[in-house]
Amino acid sequence: MSRGGAAASGGSPEPWSIIERSGSVRSLHGIVPGSVRCREIWVMRPVGGAVVLGSSQRPGTVDATAARRRGLQVLRRRSGGGVVLVSPADLLWVDVVVPRSDPLWHPDTGRSFGWLGELWRSALGCSGIAAEVHQGRYEPGTWGSLVCFAGRGPGEVFVAGRKVIGLSQRRTGAGARFQCGVLLRWDPAVLAELLVMPAEQRETLERDLTGCAAGVDLPEHRILEALRGALQAAGSNP
Repeated sequence: MSRGGAAASGGSPEPWSIIERSGSVRSLHGIVPGSVRCREIWVMRPVGGAVVLGSSQRPGTVDATAARRRGLQVLRRRSGGGVVLVSPADLLWVDVVVPRSDPLWHPDTGRSFGWLGELWRSALGCSGIAAEVHQGRYEPGTWGSLVCFAGRGPGEVFVAGRKVIGLSQRRTGAGARFQCGVLLRWDPAVLAELLVMPAEQRETLERDLTGCAAGVDLPEHRILEALRGALQAAGSNP
């Protein structure tokens, strides 16, 4: 996906710079936007995979031995939420960066996700997938505090009641970095295997997670093309 832009509806256009970044999951998570002057889309290309804990989760949440068997690092992100399995086969990782001065910036962190969820809903719709955006407050449900894709957060995107796109956010004085995880496939058995818990609880978790999320039935390049088209259709203010 090369650099591109969206024409604004009236006035001067505010283009999106689309940038591909590659590296380890740790290095990609660790990127701190400098002086954010324009809108940017970062298509993240992780080399290898990782199990990523939310900022408040304990290291012992993940079975380090099970993670090593699968060649996964165990990392922690700065944003909250539950565990996320990050790997090129399972997740398309796209970050969206907006300056604090941008019209898309909103001081309310919960409401700030709304436009982004609608952008992703529009992108999926252009590909023939009917999606819904969660408009309410965060709803952890039974397992959301443990597994990210088991909860329902503001702006997150669902298809037939199952989460397909998870969102989180990191803010600095310069702007906001929205982190978007688009599920390419969803394997609750693998995720349950990586978590530390009694065997009977793991069976319940695996069963429950089956209905919480789903992979998007599109190849990665089609998802990115659809996102680009949605940006162009939306103009400067999705």
